[in-house]
Amino acid sequence: MHKHPQSPRMLRWRPAAAALATAVAASAFLAVPSAQANEPADPPAAEQMPAPTPGFPLPTEHTQEAFDPASDFTSKWTRADAKQIMAQSDPTVAPGENSMSPDVTMPEIPEDFPTMNEDVWVWDTWSLTDENANQISYKGWDVIFSLVADRHAGYGFDQRHWNARIGYFFRKTNADPAKDKWNYGGHVFADGASIGNTEWSGSTRLMQGNHVNVFYTATTFYDIAERNAGGGGIAPDASIAKALGKIHADENGVTFDGFDHTNLLEPDGEMYQTKEQNPGFAFRDPYTFADPAHPGKTFMVFEGNTGGTRGEYECKPEDLGYRPGDANAESVDEVNSSGAYYQTANVGLAVADNKDLTKWSFLPPILSANCVNDQTERPQIFIQNEGGKNKYYLFTISHQFTYAAGMRGPDGVYGFVGDGVRSDYQPMNNSGLALGSPTDLNLPSESPEAPTPNQNGRQFQAYSHYVQPGGLVQSFIDNVNGVRGGSLSPTVKINFRDGISQVDRSFGQDGLGPFGYLPTNLRVGGEGHYK
Repeated sequence: MHKHPQSPRMLRWRPAAAALATAVAASAFLAVPSAQANEPADPPAAEQMPAPTPGFPLPTEHTQEAFDPASDFTSKWTRADAKQIMAQSDPTVAPGENSMSPDVTMPEIPEDFPTMNEDVWVWDTWSLTDENANQISYKGWDVIFSLVADRHAGYGFDQRHWNARIGYFFRKTNADPAKDKWNYGGHVFADGASIGNTEWSGSTRLMQGNHVNVFYTATTFYDIAERNAGGGGIAPDASIAKALGKIHADENGVTFDGFDHTNLLEPDGEMYQTKEQNPGFAFRDPYTFADPAHPGKTFMVFEGNTGGTRGEYECKPEDLGYRPGDANAESVDEVNSSGAYYQTANVGLAVADNKDLTKWSFLPPILSANCVNDQTERPQIFIQNEGGKNKYYLFTISHQFTYAAGMRGPDGVYGFVGDGVRSDYQPMNNSGLALGSPTDLNLPSESPEAPTPNQNGRQFQAYSHYVQPGGLVQSFIDNVNGVRGGSLSPTVKINFRDGISQVDRSFGQDGLGPFGYLPTNLRVGGEGHYK
């Protein structure tokens, strides 16, 4: 487990003690059962959910009960739930301070953060994994994948989205994370090979032997030049795709080739909103996994929006989630009159119809945030053994500026816990917030490129969090007190159990571990050239 690595600015680290777990014996195939839960993260100090706050509504009651993955039950992240974020925020802090509990606040990133790579901006990042979220060392190399864009192409950091490609980095498994930089391997796919002209986030799974499946969002922009010049606005197309290829490793590093691309899913307009229904629709970020409760099946979670024409949704009592007679509840009419119906995020679910993972079928969403938030990006299912029982954690990320009217929350990672992949999910900490950038929730929100005056200078310090085994959380740097990012953040650690989370400030230096720390916990393909 991760305990106390030294300061990220010091040269010496404890390479063995900082590892996630003892490496599994090398094999040409994955050396774990096809269905297993992760070892539990360290428990938080708190043993109970936060107590109710006077003057705020009570959170919705959730049972965590599991349902068949193919059933039509969709859990609700309700307004009553999300109101707990403000209920747990301090209204008396000085303007520009952090108003949230330290238990759910990422430590401050220093302004003099290192540049990960001089040639590309780096943002959304994930590891080479298997179907159980193990992070794979392949023949002695750790491998990660990131969205990248050219720093020297003439467009700015905020124009990176429509210039995004999937790149990859590698370094020796026994590297010192404090001083050994990641080696940039370039783009995973050859120019023009992917479906669409822009590649957005996904996940990468090692299959048998040296085969890899890269699941990604195939996005097609029709006005890239105009957007790079500050204009544009034609809505892009998006679908979920995968590419099956091969990974190679030798003493010089890691390479990929032989990719065959397959388009997997496009939004259906009923459960998942289409471009025609909403030019700002979300349909992206595929993450695949095996479920111990359903051996032989492969599932995928992804970000979506509730099907239907934008602006026609009507908020319902179950979206609000207030308990009968709650004196602090909003009325349905009040919420609808605020325009909260424009926010219709959900987390979608699909199931593979064949072992090649080339054919998939939609299932109903497992979570909706209707009238609460418009984005539930990069969802993950993380299965953790707690007291001999598998608990399913659904982690997702969201922005403060995508909340519905009357709601407030920071940029960060949000979590929900249940007894199965389809559950009546209990929001972590009663609110859903598991880790946010330092933010003064008493002040209004804007965006990273136009921060609110007098707001905490680190409200957008990090985004696109990726939860790893053992509670490590990786993200990328966006805006640290006016200094723009494009590099990986220091890794932090959250301790969580029973739906309660707490930032581990004994990890690293005051809670900040090494920059770009994504350690592996499973060795595959032999020890390679490095031991």
